[in-house]
Amino acid sequence: MQVGIFGLLTLQQGTICRRQVEALVILGANAVIVGRKKVVTEKVAAEIQQLRKGSKVLGMSVDVRDYKALQEAIARTVEELGKIDYVICGAAGNFLADFRHLSSNAFKTVVEIDLLGSYNTVKAAQNQLITNKGSVIFVSATLHYYGVPFQSHVAAAKAGIDALSNALAVELGPFGVRCNCIAPGPIDGTEGISRLLPKEMTENARKAVPLQRFGTIDDISHATVFLFSPASSFITGTTIVVDGGAWHTGQAGTLPYPESILHSDKLSLFAPKSKSKL
Repeated sequence: MQVGIFGLLTLQQGTICRRQVEALVILGANAVIVGRKKVVTEKVAAEIQQLRKGSKVLGMSVDVRDYKALQEAIARTVEELGKIDYVICGAAGNFLADFRHLSSNAFKTVVEIDLLGSYNTVKAAQNQLITNKGSVIFVSATLHYYGVPFQSHVAAAKAGIDALSNALAVELGPFGVRCNCIAPGPIDGTEGISRLLPKEMTENARKAVPLQRFGTIDDISHATVFLFSPASSFITGTTIVVDGGAWHTGQAGTLPYPESILHSDKLSLFAPKSKSKL
C-alpha cells in the first residue's frame, strides 16, 4: 500500500493518533504528521519512520486553526510524497472544567482546535482527496451521547465533528471520497484516563465498561486500518464507536452526581486542571 497519509495530531494527547499512523506505515503507507510543537512532531515522525524500512514519514509544525499554514503543509506533502490518499483528523484540546468556571475563550479555543481544525484540514486536502478518491477519519468521542459534566466544551466540539463528517460524506461521496468517525471510549494509557479520570475512580470506571476492561490504542488502530481498507469500501457517513459498550452505561463509574457539580469549588481535583492555557 504505497499511499500518502496526512495525519493531523495533537502530540500532547496524540497516543491514539500516533498508533493510527504507525499501523498504516507498517502496512506500507508513507505519512506526514502535523502538530503544533515542531521539535516533538519531527521527533515522533523520525521514530515512526523506523518502523518500516524504506518508509518516509515527515513531521510539520502547523497550528490547525491557520488555514493558510495547512494549505502549505498539504502542498509540501504532495511534493514530498506524491499524493494524499487518506487524512486523519485527530487534533484535540481537553481539560476538566465545569460550566460555571469555563471561560468563553477556553470554550472557543477547544471548538477551534477540534472542529475548525478538522474542517480546515479536509478543506485544504479536498483536491487531493477528490483526485485520489480518498478517505477521511475524524477522531471523535462519545461525550455528546449523553450529558457529561466538566466536558461541555469538548462534547460540543465533538458533536460538531460528527455532524461535519456526516455532511461531508454526503457532499463528497459523489466524488468517491468517504468520511467516517472513530469514537474512542476509555482508552488505557491516554490523557483521557491518566489526566481526566480521577485515580480513585479508575476501578469503578473499568467495571462500568460492559467488556470489563479499558480499550487499548491498538483497538483504535485496528478500526482505522479497517476504515481505510477495501473491506469498508461501502461505508461512509458513519461512526464506529470503540468503547467496549461503555457509553451505554451512562454515568456509571464517574464522579458522584449532583454533589460534584454543586460543590465543584471545593474539589481541588479540578482546580489546577481547569486553568487551561488554551
